[in-house]
Parts: sequence; C-alpha cells; structure tokens
Amino acid sequence: MTVDATLAPPATGTSAPPATGALRIGPHTVWPPVVLAPMAGITNAPFRTLCREFSGGKGLFVSEMITTRALVERNDKTMQLIHFDATETPRSIQLYGVDPATVGKAVRMIVDEDLADHVDLNFGCPVPKVTRKGGGSALPFKRNLLRAILREAVGSAGDLPVTIKMRKGIDDDHLTYLDAGRIAVEEGVTAVALHGRTAAQHYGGTADWDAIARLKEHVPEIPVLGNGDIWCAEDAVRMMRETGCDGVVVGRGCLGRPWLFGDLVAALGSGAPGEGGAPAAPRFGEVAAVMRRHAELLGLWLGDEARGVVDFRKHVPWYTKGFSVGSDVRRALAMASSLAELSELLESLDQSQPWPAHADGPRGRTAPGKRVVLPDGWLDDPYACAALSEDAESATSGG
Repeated sequence: MTVDATLAPPATGTSAPPATGALRIGPHTVWPPVVLAPMAGITNAPFRTLCREFSGGKGLFVSEMITTRALVERNDKTMQLIHFDATETPRSIQLYGVDPATVGKAVRMIVDEDLADHVDLNFGCPVPKVTRKGGGSALPFKRNLLRAILREAVGSAGDLPVTIKMRKGIDDDHLTYLDAGRIAVEEGVTAVALHGRTAAQHYGGTADWDAIARLKEHVPEIPVLGNGDIWCAEDAVRMMRETGCDGVVVGRGCLGRPWLFGDLVAALGSGAPGEGGAPAAPRFGEVAAVMRRHAELLGLWLGDEARGVVDFRKHVPWYTKGFSVGSDVRRALAMASSLAELSELLESLDQSQPWPAHADGPRGRTAPGKRVVLPDGWLDDPYACAALSEDAESATSGG
C-alpha cells in the first residue's frame, strides 16, 4: 500500500516561514531544518520510514536512544535498533552514556563499522531511574564530566559530526544549558538542541522558548535547535521566528501524526500551512490507512505480523484522538493481534469522519513537574567529576 504523502492536519495559521538557511550538521545539509526526536519504543525503523515517506525524504530522522554500554557489548536488541533502511541518509544514532571511556568506545565502533553518519548524545532524559544515577538531564550539572564525555565522543568520531540534546537544567535553581552550550562549542560539538523544560518539569507545563533564544545568543558559533510544544507546523514556524533558532526538533507532536513532517516541509520549505494548495485535513479513512501501514511496517521489521500489531497497539490512542471511536472498538483495537483483525475493526468505523476540531495538542507523556531524584550529594559541587556506577546506564529514553 502506498501512503498518500499529501495527508496533513489542518493549518492553524498562514504566517510566512522565517527566513533561514539550510541546517548544517557537519557535512550534511538538512532542509527543511526539521529533526525527529528520539523516543523510546517509537522512533524505530518503521516509524522513521513512515515519517520520511510523508516528508519526501527531507529532514533528519534520529534512531531510538542507544545505550553505549549495550552497543559496545553488542546486545541483540540494541544491534537491531541501530539497523537503518537502505534509503535512510544521513543515518543518525542517538547515544546515551555516563562514562567517557565507554562513550568513546561506542563512537569508535560506529565509525569503524560504518554504523551511522551522525551521532547525537542524550543529556535530556528526565526519567527518575536515569537521573537518580546521574544520567540524562542530571549529568550536565557536572560540568567536568560533561566535558570529558564530549571530548571522548568528538575525539573518537573522526569526520562524523557529534551533536547533543539537553534540557534547561535540573530545576529553576540549577540551570545548566548555557554552560553546557559553551562547553559543547569548546569541545567541537556541531550543534545543540534544547528542550525548553527542566528535568523537574518532566513533560508538564509550557516549554520555555525564551531559553532557546538565550542559548542561540550565547553560542552563535554553532546551530541551535529548539524543542518543546511543537504540535503543528505553525508552531515550528513561530518558534523559529520568535527564538532565532536554526531548526526544530519534533517529539510528541508527531505521535499518531507522522504526516506532520509533510506539513513541516510545506511550512518551512515552500510556504506556510494552508497556502499554495496545501492538502485538506484528513478524514478518518485516510488516517486508518496510515495506521494499517504503520502496523504492517512494524510486522515486517520484527519478522512477525502478530508482534508488529501488538507493538502498534500503543499508537492507537494517538491516531484516533478526537475521532468518534466507541469504547467497545477501542478495547478491541487494544487487543488486536493480526492485520486482518486491525483492518476489520478500523473499517467498522465511519470512514468519512472529518478531522476533529482541537485534535492537535499535547500527546504522549504529559506528567506535571516533580522532584528530580539525584545521587546523594550530586548538587554539592558542579565541577566534581563524579564516578558513576555501571548500572547508571538505562535503556529508557526521553528528553
């Protein structure tokens, strides 16, 4: 089945796109300057394929977060996650690590075995089981540890560009993003992406786009990408105009909306959403076709149709948000185990349903602020290079 790459949600505005040049990530030109954010269990090869189909191959699509220790140890699941389709270029891997030596080994492995064309490092994950070990969004507080990791990564990368994704800091009393941005520049990082929230905010509240603007002013030497609260193409246009950032990173906004990347291409590449003959908002029948395609791709990737459909179940609430889907059908969709069963359930619904009003907006994790769990004494000295235990690495992604 061929997905209609013109499928797009309704426009929310008609502002002209900001004046901007192509995003440069080392030797790679990314236009429009749009990046798919790594999300655990989401941004696997099938989902990246779907997003690329809608964008016409334009943009940068990053893998799920890969733990450096698991990569070096050649964990079977990890080795599957780093597989890229032959059409993916550039191939982009996000790594998570807390030990400079292990990060260096992982990057050298990527270079020596030609596993990717770009390496991104995760310093944004706010999940408690990560921060309590000093990883993710907790790590940039330790400035010298951050510097050591970046130095190993960049020094091991050769010609491969290294970028980072981070948050504002641990909480409003422990902001780290400006120091981290300066360290990144000094250590040869190619670009930085900032999620405009602290770890304490988790995914609640509103992203602070002003912080993205401040970071751009603070590190004019390298591209700065903005992340947070991009739910439609107009949000991306507005973020770039208001902050002066060089590109956008889209995470939860594309959950159940892979066609958002087509809308972003239209908005940032050739005019604003709603102009120039932009496609009409999808009806449910079109959305259902994308759902079947997504489940099919997962089955092919996993080598088992039933496993693919089971893995797809978590996407159902995002795709169907706002549409009229009865509770019985919702329960059945959450238990579907074959493509035939999934198709039958989707076909039982009204295919002509128009795109729901207010269907766009927060999706995925929306947990409010909470206390950040940190190692004992973590905040005592921002420059002490803490020794972290081996179990500080986790397979949980986010940021």
